[in-house]
Amino acid sequence: MTMSKKNAFYAQSGGVTAVINASACGVIEAAREYQDHIGTVYAGLNGILGALREELIDVSLESEEAIAALRHTPSGAFGSCRYKLKSLEENRAEYERLIEVFKAHDIGYFFYNGGGDSADTCLKVSQLSEKMGYPIQAIHIPKTVDNDLPITDNCPGFGSVAKYVAVSTKEASLDVASMCATSTKVFILEVMGRHAGWIAAAGALAQKNEGDAPHIILFPEVAFDKEKFLAKVQKTVEEKGYCVIVASEGAQYEDGTFLADAGTTDAFGHKQLGGVAPTLARMIKDELGLKYHWALADYLQRAARHIASATDVAQAYAVGRAAVEMAVAGKNAIMPTIVRDAGPEYGWSVGEAPLSEVANVEKMMPREYISEDGFGITRAGRDYLLPLIQGEDYPPYENGIPQYAQLKKQLVEKKLKDSFNV
Repeated sequence: MTMSKKNAFYAQSGGVTAVINASACGVIEAAREYQDHIGTVYAGLNGILGALREELIDVSLESEEAIAALRHTPSGAFGSCRYKLKSLEENRAEYERLIEVFKAHDIGYFFYNGGGDSADTCLKVSQLSEKMGYPIQAIHIPKTVDNDLPITDNCPGFGSVAKYVAVSTKEASLDVASMCATSTKVFILEVMGRHAGWIAAAGALAQKNEGDAPHIILFPEVAFDKEKFLAKVQKTVEEKGYCVIVASEGAQYEDGTFLADAGTTDAFGHKQLGGVAPTLARMIKDELGLKYHWALADYLQRAARHIASATDVAQAYAVGRAAVEMAVAGKNAIMPTIVRDAGPEYGWSVGEAPLSEVANVEKMMPREYISEDGFGITRAGRDYLLPLIQGEDYPPYENGIPQYAQLKKQLVEKKLKDSFNV
């Protein structure tokens, strides 16, 4: 049990979601209930960069109403970043700077809200702070639309993207069906998912009956076969009059080449993907001569708080609260997880996983969730996905527009003389 009262640092990392702020709300509200253990909560301005640059937001200056409103606000309220700390061997100065900033502001709790890369950072901070004589209790809070963190049944952020993709697929399919006699024959929706096809799979939830759209789903886990794909498109158009495709951005050929490799990489070293939908559209036009439309869900899918899954919102909030409770109980280098109840009725609880088993591990779609032909999902896949999109949790509206939290984001005075360039 941690006896001495310490301040806490919370930061958001990587691509944001419709519900990452619900986790922030859970952290801050729980911390305010544990004032005998936790002093001031600071949030990093733009994620871990806020710690490195000593740009700390004093969360105690935000009203209860503003913090409560985070639960229904999309994006990253404190700013996020794509910045991966290098290894200690490569850049010891970064870690020494973090510890220096934490020491200066009496921070003993580190809550890092993100995906696989931030789990790795969280683990390193925990291990190295101990070695550097200033122990930090580091708790990783799961977040990723890709649903690719291990151990946890699902990742907060995914359920809401899944719901958006399923609804958008359904609505666009009705549009194409109504126009196909004289116009568009093929519609392609490109969704996120670099290595894991969870988001693309969610498009299948639009189907009410067998044979309904989407007719083809492209997963990164299934090697793309051009001839097989074009034959399926042609056959579907002949039988149905139209064909709807949901394509993961990470769709790839057998040799691992992405269909949409743009030839560049991002800050995490991941390949920049240049658009699988237009690539497929050109293929369909050149080979089959069919009229098409395509859409890129892009930021819309992960920012769509107006159609968030109530299940997802509840889980995001719960893991935020749990992180604080675990820290107060003296736990370290762990991540709260979602544990699915056994049995036919869906239920869930919060568990925990050691960060050593989470960092740098990606969870792909199991083959038993993907149909035999590789273009759809199985009953088992549907049974896994469907509970995650259940329930509506609409934000408050004013003049027809959702109303979201607006924070003061007041920075505390810097205590260190040196600035740190990143």
